[in-house]
Amino acid sequence: MISNSIAARNIFVLIYFFVSIYVCEGQNPPPASPQTKPVLLMNGIAHLGDGTVIQNSAIAFEDGKITIIADATTVRLDMKLFDVINISGKHVYPGFIAANTIIGLSEFELVRSTNDFDEVGSLNPNIRSIIAYNTDSKVTPTVRSNGVLLAQITPTGGLISGTSSVVELDAWNWEDAAFRTDDGIHLNWPSMMIDRVQKEKEKDEAKDRIEKSLLNLHDLFADAKAYSTLANPSEHNLKFESMRGLFNGSEKLYIHCEYTKEIISAVGFCKEFGVKMVLVGGADSWRITDLLRDNHIPVILGRTHSLPQREDEDADLPYKLPYLLKKAGVEFCLSVPGFWQVRNLPFNAGTAVGYGLTKEEALTAVSLSVAKILGVDAKVGSLEQGKEATLFVSSGDALDMRTNDVELAFIQGKKINLDNIQKQLYKKYMEKYGLK
Repeated sequence: MISNSIAARNIFVLIYFFVSIYVCEGQNPPPASPQTKPVLLMNGIAHLGDGTVIQNSAIAFEDGKITIIADATTVRLDMKLFDVINISGKHVYPGFIAANTIIGLSEFELVRSTNDFDEVGSLNPNIRSIIAYNTDSKVTPTVRSNGVLLAQITPTGGLISGTSSVVELDAWNWEDAAFRTDDGIHLNWPSMMIDRVQKEKEKDEAKDRIEKSLLNLHDLFADAKAYSTLANPSEHNLKFESMRGLFNGSEKLYIHCEYTKEIISAVGFCKEFGVKMVLVGGADSWRITDLLRDNHIPVILGRTHSLPQREDEDADLPYKLPYLLKKAGVEFCLSVPGFWQVRNLPFNAGTAVGYGLTKEEALTAVSLSVAKILGVDAKVGSLEQGKEATLFVSSGDALDMRTNDVELAFIQGKKINLDNIQKQLYKKYMEKYGLK
């Protein structure tokens, strides 16, 4: 007992030591100040996010809004009115949007006190992820450096995890970061898989467990829907109050599941209660594209840099999945669940280019399509006049890990500092060994 206690204490001290080094090693840059002068980006290759490309563009924005998006060879502008930045030969993109992430909700996977994305209990529709969002996370600047400028922060765990919100990845606090709060509730659909090699008793227990979970969900939604019809209930119920948006159409129900049987069951459930469904994960979505398309159910695909779900499936299936949905007419976007892994979002999109999507279709899958599914496309997701100036400039193709090099980034016209702890450490040790 004593040796175990000492070992546990030593492990704790070691973790604390490395965490302290990490915290003290570098500082996050302060959030950017609001835009004070009109900015004009000239001569860049503009990828608008809707499939359109302007080879020689002029993009102007003022007070955080895009005022001009045009071909630089045909538009006449008074350069004296702008802070002109020549980006000849470089690429301009709308800020990438990461769906289904825990960025800002987790800092160190092995340090429990830095993880705040999973609430105690099974049915937690009233839990709000936004108030746990940490704007001082050192992970966020590393994600911004690859062009990801907004994210949907999503709770996990239980049957119903809580509500997600969309945040800007440059802010002083969660109130400043909030872009769209409580955009939807996340439901982890019960696994309906029953192992055929199990004994009959174990199979019966598994079936009972599935039926019980589904019954609990059905009862909760039935009660919440009845509650939503009451304008002034005599007793307020926090869980039911948080679900009102599902029944009046202002929020969506994000259902996390992978397999065909689960997806079909979830679609039927949403039709019964008249709620807007978004499928998250959907590894088997390519098998039932007619169902998803006909019921207007968008899909937030998980990480494409992964293995297939079954041993007998094509090894390249995760790479092909975006193309299969695009070909079938199913609305979809790409995501990379997790937090530090989110920086690889553009490269997941780039891989899809090698398996059927065009470059502009892959770009749309991490920009405008995400914005539409999350309900923020009126403001962001593409480079359009009147939308917010949330965009970035890369010297190379942003979807290619070999050439992605984000040199400038703006959120609502604010010029973002692209420094991060990884760049600081790189510079530190390059100088130490006289390599730079």
